[in-house]
Amino acid sequence: MSSREQRDYFSILKRYERQFESDELNDYKMLIKRHKDDEDLDKLSMQRLKKLYDKYHVNRVRKNFDQFFKTPQTDSEDQSS
Repeated sequence: MSSREQRDYFSILKRYERQFESDELNDYKMLIKRHKDDEDLDKLSMQRLKKLYDKYHVNRVRKNFDQFFKTPQTDSEDQSS
């Protein structure tokens, strides 16, 4: 796991820190300390970090509202084409 991905996970999870349960918060703080010491996380620690990420960071699909902003086509426009 690269340090860049690790940094990205921490920056995203920082927003959700208030929502963590007590044991998750303890794990997260421990992982943050290791990250601040410029340590690469081992496999198990990275799994815990990803688990937190998957639980709290929900990527919602953006809805497409283009259909509401298009001008309606009339029959005369369709016939001339």
